Amino acid sequence: MEGSDSYLIRPNYQHKFKSAVVKECIRETVKARLFEVQFDPDEVAELTRSVADCVKDKVKNLGFDRYKLVVQVTIGEQRGQGVKMSSRCLWDADTDNYAEDIFMNESLFCAVVVFGSYFY
Repeated sequence: MEGSDSYLIRPNYQHKFKSAVVKECIRETVKARLFEVQFDPDEVAELTRSVADCVKDKVKNLGFDRYKLVVQVTIGEQRGQGVKMSSRCLWDADTDNYAEDIFMNESLFCAVVVFGSYFY
């Protein structure tokens, strides 16, 4: 935040969190990282952290200044089951937003959510 205008309470339009752009970033990153990966319960914790860090780094490079980014990644074994997930948080509907995407291959599923909360 060095050199930024600390008095701004709303982001400029070009710096606003755009969920469509972030969703495409998530899709590309997760597909590249998990396309050929087989589910292994011993390695899923490290894989989840790795995917979350990779997504966070790519979204940071998109230039959403003054946004706090929270990345949530869930990886599970693909057995044809149904999964329901939900999240709750308190935020400003004018400035804050989120993006999500789901990836599946033959052996695993991966749900990724990126929350962008504007830092006043």
